[in-house]
Amino acid sequence: MTENASVKDYLMLHFIVAIWSITAILGILISIASIELVFYRTLIASAMLGLIFLWKKTSIRVSKSELIKIIGTGFLISIHWILFFWAARVSTASVCLAGMATTSLWTAFLEPIINKKKIKGFEVFLGLLVISGIYVIFRFEWGYWLGLSMAIGAALMGALFSVINGRLTKRHSPYVLTFYEMLGACVFAFMMLPVYAFFFAENGLQLIPAPMDWLWLLILSGICTVYAFSVSVELMRRITAFAVNLTVNLEPVYGIILAVLILGEREKMTPGFYYGTVIILISVLIYPIYNYILKRRMAKRMLGS
Repeated sequence: MTENASVKDYLMLHFIVAIWSITAILGILISIASIELVFYRTLIASAMLGLIFLWKKTSIRVSKSELIKIIGTGFLISIHWILFFWAARVSTASVCLAGMATTSLWTAFLEPIINKKKIKGFEVFLGLLVISGIYVIFRFEWGYWLGLSMAIGAALMGALFSVINGRLTKRHSPYVLTFYEMLGACVFAFMMLPVYAFFFAENGLQLIPAPMDWLWLLILSGICTVYAFSVSVELMRRITAFAVNLTVNLEPVYGIILAVLILGEREKMTPGFYYGTVIILISVLIYPIYNYILKRRMAKRMLGS
């Protein structure tokens, strides 16, 4: 654990990851394309937060320079989600979630670079262990290479905005931060709609979701975005970006179980897929154990000095 993190913080983090694990499933259940889905998700989320701020008369003022940084981070979040949902569409929810597990490896390199700290060899090792799990999955599920590649790209974007948020959350309220980031993500998705329509949409844009889509979008926006995203940002005040993203590697474990239960046969994979997922799970379990041992050794040294 990090210096200021409690057991309660880590339990809450696991609860948030369990909530996030249903997002890929919701992305498949919603009929509109991924870019339109992200547009509506972020539009509804920012509108919800805006109404809450209006009702509570909360000040959301930030300086112009900070606003540009936050909106820019929102652009990264938009790219992350577009790739994430697109990956689930061209493969399966399980493959998409497995690809997202590479987030920890990207974070192991990005966090020290952005925060100007030394790269920790053990974190790189755990990240490589995750990659070995992805390799096993690739060997047995090569037919899903496009979806897995998109998910890995989404993981890179996820690692980048998580590290940046780790810095921003020290200066801003997590809810104000989430509001502007969702606004930025919405603006980016809106700007990309014509690009998607011209290059990828064979039947044009579907700007009006089906009636059932609205229910899934409200769950995705309210619970999986406004609530879960804001709480995760708040937790990053006490938990490092690497520890957060390594725990997020449990998302495929939770998500794969739920996907099989909810979506049935289409989510059942070969044994090799599950072998790879077990390797990913092992890397998640090693990290807190290693930190616990390291913390005890440091405490003993301090008592002995």
